[in-house]
Amino acid sequence: MFDYLVQFIQEKYQTTSFIPLHEPSFIGKEKEFVLDTIDSTFVSSIGNFVDQFEQDLSQYTGSEKAIAIVNGTSALHLTMVMAGIKPGDYVITQALTFVATCNAITYCGAEPILIDVDKHTLGLSPSALELWLEENAFVDEDQVCKLKNSKKSIKACIPMHTFGHPVEIDTLAILCNKWKLILIEDAAESLGSTYKNKHTGTFGSMGTLSFNGNKIVTTGGGGAILCTKDLYLKGKHLSTTAKVPDNIHFFHDEVGFNYRLPNINAALGCAQLESIETFIASKRALAEEYSMLFQGSDLKFFIEPKNCRSNYWLNTVICSDFDQRNELLTFLNSKEIMARPTWTPMNQLPIYSNAISDKLTNTISLHQRIVNIPSTPPLI
Repeated sequence: MFDYLVQFIQEKYQTTSFIPLHEPSFIGKEKEFVLDTIDSTFVSSIGNFVDQFEQDLSQYTGSEKAIAIVNGTSALHLTMVMAGIKPGDYVITQALTFVATCNAITYCGAEPILIDVDKHTLGLSPSALELWLEENAFVDEDQVCKLKNSKKSIKACIPMHTFGHPVEIDTLAILCNKWKLILIEDAAESLGSTYKNKHTGTFGSMGTLSFNGNKIVTTGGGGAILCTKDLYLKGKHLSTTAKVPDNIHFFHDEVGFNYRLPNINAALGCAQLESIETFIASKRALAEEYSMLFQGSDLKFFIEPKNCRSNYWLNTVICSDFDQRNELLTFLNSKEIMARPTWTPMNQLPIYSNAISDKLTNTISLHQRIVNIPSTPPLI
């Protein structure tokens, strides 16, 4: 039934052995830069490559500043600390996301509110968010968004750009402004993706990136915060254990976090960033081939939303139903071709099963039908 897909993938990768879902590509100065850190002995949190990586990220994304962080989850956590999220607060996000989004909210003692996604973006739905807010929230005289029933504060909204595809972030920004919510973008998967020619992660007050080994650009493990110059000073201070600069003494003026990205990881990132447009061009070319392959098929290949340039981090197939999804997953993996479903929706995890949510109609449907297929292309 899916032999044509197996044939295409095996011919594309020129192997009948195991084909991973996504793996890093090292085609530039990665070894040279990493060896430079070893030769210098500055492999930890201080070094020229950390500063260079932050500058390169800022320039590439168009963000005023970037803060290099040890991983994407820590970056998300720190943005919420910087945004003033406190125990007892609520933060809105989507149910179709990686667990790190909700975990970072929980680290602050806050609770997630889970809203549905749109089928055409796979990300947080502006219409679903607006409907839920109108039915369940109000803005008080102090310009604080609160739940109608408990009067507890809803402080922020965190959309996630799923599989590298941008959400309708401009509409979400308007809604957040209207409802007095801090907009923080989870752009972990969308480095290189733009919405209306503006890079994801730069629409809200802050955005976060991930450079895990499976991302389009990797530092081995790492992340970043995209922010303004003013927030950069605050975030950089907090990420370095809130240590007051002093060549001799150790003095920390508030509770901080040891979230600094090591220089050796930043070196790898600097080299990877030099090749990012090659990576994206290759991934988009592979996505185009997949799109043509599935024309006329009962499997639907997910295409980037309108007004977007997606990095196509993971290529996504929408099956007709749950049974076909399972058949496709089983068949591809039996042929040594790695394929995966999307994450279990957050409301279906025991740790977040009691979270406030809307009906999550699209979330449930997409989870039952999505399959991600090999997404590391031969480079062009």
